[in-house]
Amino acid sequence: MVNRKQTYRLYREAGLQVRTRRRKRLVRPRAPMPCPDRPDQRWSMDFVSDQLASGRRFRVLNIVDDFSRKCVGQLVDTSISGRRLARFLDELAQHRSLPASIVCDNGPELTSKAMFFWARERKVTLAFIQPGKPTPNASIESFNGKFRDSCLNQHWFLSLADARHEIDQWRVHYNHVRPHSSLDDMPPVAYAQRCA
Repeated sequence: MVNRKQTYRLYREAGLQVRTRRRKRLVRPRAPMPCPDRPDQRWSMDFVSDQLASGRRFRVLNIVDDFSRKCVGQLVDTSISGRRLARFLDELAQHRSLPASIVCDNGPELTSKAMFFWARERKVTLAFIQPGKPTPNASIESFNGKFRDSCLNQHWFLSLADARHEIDQWRVHYNHVRPHSSLDDMPPVAYAQRCA
């Protein structure tokens, strides 16, 4: 039986050095993001997870317009890859114009090659926040809290189709009915129409 300490001692006696892998730190430059002054200028996106009644986990990708606070889209699935995310953004682009930039965290789906090539082809800037600092992405974090409190925690989803239906109904209510104090007590759609 050879343990770690004995192996290290033999390496040292032979004049070898044990190579230790150091974790690479992802460093993003700290730059203030300007506030958007019109709809569809900047979006934010982030993931939320929950589980069905059967115990199977699923994820929801939330995309919010930072100016009007409108929920642009929600993708509900058990697994969301970078390619699936790029396809969903292309589906959204068929109904509305894409923003100049999208603020997101450093998740594996968002930093994937598929998203990099999608952003380069569509001329959209992916603005990554600093790892472990959700404050620059405050609008989507606030939305995620409201979404969890008033939708995910209120429903018991029997299937993925049921979850998609309930989440879609909630998004329509959020965008068209629910007043926002930061938007002069108007729903996001009405506020965006007034500002346009």
